[in-house]
Amino acid sequence: MNTIQTKSAGGIVINKKREVLIVSQKGTSWSLPKGHIENKETPLEAAIREIREESGITSLKFIKDLGHYKRYKMSKTGGNDKSEMKTIYLFLFSTNQTTLKPIDPENPEAKWVDKKDVVELLSHKKDKDFFLKFIDEI
Repeated sequence: MNTIQTKSAGGIVINKKREVLIVSQKGTSWSLPKGHIENKETPLEAAIREIREESGITSLKFIKDLGHYKRYKMSKTGGNDKSEMKTIYLFLFSTNQTTLKPIDPENPEAKWVDKKDVVELLSHKKDKDFFLKFIDEI
């Protein structure tokens, strides 16, 4: 089986209460807001667009580049779908916006959660591991 390589970008977004934004992916799992990088987009541009689409947040303050990691796409059963290997670029942002209004019908829900609860809610192990590397900076 050939594994396709894709690139995604997104972010850890924190509000004034130091809560972290998480979004529902297709209503079946939770993740940090992220999605595919479109043609001619930089990872940062894609992250800002995906955060807007998945949460409705339009006012983001860039804090720093958090780097990237690789993982398989998540299968419908929660395991690894080895047909797609994603490289995920993440950035740290803050926002003064608190109201969440997702635009993307594929990601119907977004919510603010305390940073200590994020890992418990994220669905993919590699997403949890990556978030934990930065939890003390949030």
